[in-house]
Amino acid sequence: MEETQILQLVKLAQLGDREAFGMLVTQFERTVFAIVLKRLRCRAEALEVSQDVFMQVMRKLPQLREPERFCGWLRRIAVRMAINRAVRRPKEVFNDGSTLESVKTERDNPLESILRNEHAAQLREGLKELRPLDRETLQAFYFEGRSLQEMSHDFNSPVGTIKRRLHTARNRLRDQLSKLQPVG
Repeated sequence: MEETQILQLVKLAQLGDREAFGMLVTQFERTVFAIVLKRLRCRAEALEVSQDVFMQVMRKLPQLREPERFCGWLRRIAVRMAINRAVRRPKEVFNDGSTLESVKTERDNPLESILRNEHAAQLREGLKELRPLDRETLQAFYFEGRSLQEMSHDFNSPVGTIKRRLHTARNRLRDQLSKLQPVG
């Protein structure tokens, strides 16, 4: 669909034309789904959030002042809603051991056990090579399970800074781990 057609549909949808809005949904549903799925990595959740994105777009569309910016506006809404869902996901917690008793577990084969131990050793080695602040940030979030708010308080930094530190520390750890991989 051409930009002029999209612009015309946006303007009609802003005036309440449901058919025009439906055509916009049809045109952009795959794009929105891909954006959301990239961040959530769960098809069912991505479908749900994609629907929520279009509900939000339908409510806010009359407020869009520059209809020619619809595509970027739609993408920003999709990204923001996907990130919000990912951040607000409840942590999976098992309250008691009886929940798992009904699940039959198979023993790991020796190769899986060796590989898991090797990966853990590489991870420990990679963490040792990081700067102390990067290491402490990753350990607090991933190993101690502390929330961003708790970390913000403990590190005496805003939540946004903690998020940036986590992002930077993950990238540095990834770089360290790639150095530990055998060249083949």
